[in-house]
Amino acid sequence: QVQLVESGGGLVQAGGSLRLSCAASGSIFSINAMGWYRQAPGKQRELVAHITSTSDTNYADSVKGRFTISRDNAKKTVSLQMNSLKTEDTAVYYCNADITGGILRRKSVYWGRGTQVTVSS
Repeated sequence: QVQLVESGGGLVQAGGSLRLSCAASGSIFSINAMGWYRQAPGKQRELVAHITSTSDTNYADSVKGRFTISRDNAKKTVSLQMNSLKTEDTAVYYCNADITGGILRRKSVYWGRGTQVTVSS
């Protein structure tokens, strides 16, 4: 039993900042790669940022230089610091993680339920 729960979403003005967090809980043996995805109305879900178990990162071109992904292995969390927000960043943001867990220690991909980010201007 593994769960991911996002927090930190909300309404902000263009140019502002917001920090999203995602906490993993349950029967976890290890957490491998983690990432953030987003889905805007009428669009496909897209990768925003990704971080490996060794903290190598990559970002979508649209957020590069504005967003920063980080992880805290002790707390089993991944965060997304979003600066210089634009109206185009409005979307539901989803946490994603590749986790080995459960009684059988199976490697599976898990998703959070999402948190709404709305940027106004």
